[in-house]
Amino acid sequence: MTLPIQNYALLSDEECDAKIVAAKQQLGQRCIILGHHYQRDSVFKHADITGDSLKLSREAGQSAAEYIVFCGVHFMAEVADILSRPEQIAILPDMAAGCSMADMANKINVQRCWQELAEILDVENQVTPITYINSSADLKAFCGAHEGIVCTSSNARKILDWSFAKREKVLFFPDQHLGRTTAYQMGIPLEQMVVWDFDKPLGGLTVAQIQQAKMILWKGYCSVHQVFTAQHIDDFLVRYPETKVIAHPEACFEVCEKADFIGSTETILKIVREAEPNTRWLVATELNLVNRLHNECKGQGKNVHFMATTLSMCSTMFRTDPQHLAWVLENLVAGFVVNPIKVNETEAVLAKKALEAMLSVA
Repeated sequence: MTLPIQNYALLSDEECDAKIVAAKQQLGQRCIILGHHYQRDSVFKHADITGDSLKLSREAGQSAAEYIVFCGVHFMAEVADILSRPEQIAILPDMAAGCSMADMANKINVQRCWQELAEILDVENQVTPITYINSSADLKAFCGAHEGIVCTSSNARKILDWSFAKREKVLFFPDQHLGRTTAYQMGIPLEQMVVWDFDKPLGGLTVAQIQQAKMILWKGYCSVHQVFTAQHIDDFLVRYPETKVIAHPEACFEVCEKADFIGSTETILKIVREAEPNTRWLVATELNLVNRLHNECKGQGKNVHFMATTLSMCSTMFRTDPQHLAWVLENLVAGFVVNPIKVNETEAVLAKKALEAMLSVA
């Protein structure tokens, strides 16, 4: 019989730390713990591999582990399941750890969008669907079924190049900001980008707008990156004009326009780590990552600042805590798998097709 989560809920982080360390020692190479950059420190420190979601899934699939414990959110564990070997089991410590952005695009709304576009366009020959990796497995499968593809924040430009070589238009979901900033950097004017509002008939657009658009952007966004504004940058530069600004492309267009650098979590880490000593950085991405980077770099005289004036962290990512991690690991020691993530075979095949297309391009 599985060990109930209630047994762990009232334990302190320190008590859970001891349980996690002991369980890891007992499990050895049978289990690998993945820690996304946005995880809280009390969980992040137990990870065997840290990084962004795709990097973690790929490395886990190449490991000898039987169990892949993903300290991240639901779509990440789905990708780990899709890209891992059949005998490996992906596990999410807290099933409530979702992604608000991913939830903004669901299969029903995307299929309805595709059907409405088909009344105006020859969608199969004119439109390439691209889903950001921050999406559910069924949307990756949708892209696989319609000769589409997946992208990440680091390879979005290559994926758009590939897509426009195939067809004249792109349907990009769920993050409008990544799509807009990347397309603009490629020379596509803002006038050729429209936002599809999934709550309105025909996305709230006219037939002419759809016909003239190259980029049809889903009305989705990351709640964490939504808090950053151009005013934050302006106000900070008044006090510290020497500052370099670096933003994740999930931040809004106005923030990315003012940034000196735009990049994924891995890119942000690389640029700041390799920067000259005694430099100052204003960073537009999740608070846990920025705080760790600040602590890592302060010995080099680098000042790393969080862009927003109010705290902003991924609340769903924050649901994964030492209590849930200890619960999962001790159940594995006892011979029980709790919270396995398994994508159904039909969706997994199509989603893997879209993911492998991305990997071959990027």
